[in-house]
Amino acid sequence: MGGGPSPVDLLILGAGWTSTFLIPLLDDSDSTSQKISYAATTRDGRNGTIPFTFDPDSDDTEPYKRLPSAKIILITFPVTGSTQPKTLVERYECTHPESKGGKGAKYILLGATSIWKEQTLVTEASPYDHSNERAQGEDALMQLCGERSLVLSLAGLYGGERDPRTWGVRVVKSKSDVKKKGAVHLVNGRDVARGVLGCGWSGLAGKRWIVTDLRCYDWWDLLMSFDDGAAQGMEFARWVGELMVEEGVSLLPREPGKLGRVLDGRAFWNRLGIWPSVRRVC
Repeated sequence: MGGGPSPVDLLILGAGWTSTFLIPLLDDSDSTSQKISYAATTRDGRNGTIPFTFDPDSDDTEPYKRLPSAKIILITFPVTGSTQPKTLVERYECTHPESKGGKGAKYILLGATSIWKEQTLVTEASPYDHSNERAQGEDALMQLCGERSLVLSLAGLYGGERDPRTWGVRVVKSKSDVKKKGAVHLVNGRDVARGVLGCGWSGLAGKRWIVTDLRCYDWWDLLMSFDDGAAQGMEFARWVGELMVEEGVSLLPREPGKLGRVLDGRAFWNRLGIWPSVRRVC
């Protein structure tokens, strides 16, 4: 495109929290033979990014003309329902016609594991909630782009400013709240970044993948571990201890059968041939 931005290997649409791990990893590639060129967008164009806001209700293609051609486009924000992915892809490809077709741009969408509701062991093949707007958006992207797309369904994100030890006071206000808590699955931002860069395309395309750190955490165990004895008056350790007696739980973490929905995240890492580097919440 004459006079336009230079083409890149990777375009990050939405340089938010994930990019704080991904961009340093990309910059590290500068000193290796695997140098990866990239560009990123934010709403306000801060820190040298491209100003861009996805407006699903706008027909204006001007914002897309500011974006470079890219081999892979990482979409970090939700595109929901059946029409938003179509709008995003069509606006980009009509302003970047070289991105269409079999050798065109590939799309990675960061999704959520919340689309799986069944209280059992969940894999990528398990039934999911088709009424969920994020699931609808993921499906629409894969139907539209086929082998040029994939979805990474991310477990709870932590690392950097996201410290799980601060979550208790937000999600638990009483002993009855603790009683309702079962399994929680997590993945560190560093491994999200490694997963994005490791994707390639062999065997991953046209599918959604569950991304966790391969562990199933027990909320009771975490609350007991993170208790500081005084967090806003929350007596997490006492509540958990009392519930263990009342519910006949002899030790923590509880066995998977008592935790509700649990996620099997092996397939993604096995297909990549790498494994999480941050192996558990400490």
